Amino acid sequence: MLKHLFESRFFALVIKEIHQILRDKSLIIFLIFPPTIQLLIYGFALNPDVQNLNIGIVDRAQTYESREMVAALTENDVFVAHRFFLDEGNLAQEVREGNLTAGVVIPQEFARNIEQDRTAEVQIFIDGVDANTAGIASGYMQQIIEQYNRQLNANITPLLANTQTIFLYNPGLKSSWFFVPGMMGVIFTLISSLVSAGTVVREKDVGTLEQLLMTPANAWEILLAKIVPLFILLMGDVVLALCLGRLVFDVPFRGNLLLFFALSGLYVFVGMGIGIMLATISRTQQQAFLTSFFINLPLIQLSGAIAPIESMPPLLQSLSFFNPLRHYVAIVRGIMLKGVGLDVLGFHAIALFLFAVVILSVSINRFRRQLV
Repeated sequence: MLKHLFESRFFALVIKEIHQILRDKSLIIFLIFPPTIQLLIYGFALNPDVQNLNIGIVDRAQTYESREMVAALTENDVFVAHRFFLDEGNLAQEVREGNLTAGVVIPQEFARNIEQDRTAEVQIFIDGVDANTAGIASGYMQQIIEQYNRQLNANITPLLANTQTIFLYNPGLKSSWFFVPGMMGVIFTLISSLVSAGTVVREKDVGTLEQLLMTPANAWEILLAKIVPLFILLMGDVVLALCLGRLVFDVPFRGNLLLFFALSGLYVFVGMGIGIMLATISRTQQQAFLTSFFINLPLIQLSGAIAPIESMPPLLQSLSFFNPLRHYVAIVRGIMLKGVGLDVLGFHAIALFLFAVVILSVSINRFRRQLV
C-alpha cells in the first residue's frame, strides 16, 4: 500500500509542491512572522466598548423592591434582561454556554431586609472570558446598585443592597484572554486564504499550470497535491499561535487539545477554500490579494473577534451566523477558556463543517474547470 503510494503520480506532485514551497523563502517568512506580529500587537492593543449585554435574572423575592432592582439594571443600553430563571443552576449553565454575559440572583428575603434597614445581599455572576466586557459590566452594576440604594433611603449609612460578584473563566479580567483566541481566528483566515490563493495564482503567473496540464496526472491529483502541503504548513501556524497565547499572554487551555486541532483543521480548510476561490477569479497575485480584502474584512468585522456581536445592529447579528469565522471564534474561546466540548459547541462545529464542505466544493469545482 505504502509502496504504491510512494510510486504514484500524486506523491510525485506532493514532493514537487514541497520543494517549490521550500524554495520560496518569502512564503516561509509570510507563514511565520506576520502571524506572530499580529497576534502580539492585537493581543496587547485591542480594547473595545460594549453594550446590550444579555443578563439572566433569578428573582426569588418577587416583590416590588426586587422588580425595581431589575428595572434599575435594565433601564440603560448596557444590560438587557434576556431571561428569567427559577434557580441558579439553569442560570449558571446559560452563562457557561455563552448565552448570557451576566446573571443576577435576588434572594427571597430581599424586601424584608430592606424594610428592616438591613443589608440585602444580591449575587451576580459575570462571564469573565471577555475581561473588558466583564469589567465594564461590573462597574456599571456597582453604580446602578449604589444609585438604587440612594433612592431607597439617602440617610441610611450602610448599603441596603450589596453585591457579591464572581468572575467566571477569567478571574483576573485579563483582556488578552479574550482577544488572543479571537485574533487566532482572524490570523488563520488571512494566512490560509492569502497563502493558498497566492500559491495557485503563482502557477498561472510563471506558466507552470500549463505544464501541469500536460502531465498524465488527473485534476484531483494536481489539486490535492497543492492542498496537502499547504494544510500541513498552516496547521503549523495553529501550533505557533497556540504556543504564543500560552507563553506570552498566559491564556489558559482548559479543553480537549485533540478537539481543538480537529476543529482548527476544519477551519483551515475553510480558509483554503476561500483562497482557492480567490485564485479562480484572479489573474495575478496582486489582484488576488486586493480581492481578498472585500471578503476577509467583512468576515473579521462580523466575527465577534474584535467587538462583541451583541453591540452590532440586529441585522448584522443575524448575518453573522453565515460567517464561518464567528463559529470558529466561539469554538476557540469555548475550548480554551471554558473547557467545553461538543455538547456545548455542537452547533458551531456543525456550521463549520457545512461551511468547509460548501466552500471547498465550490472552489475545487471552479478550479477543476480551469484545468480542463
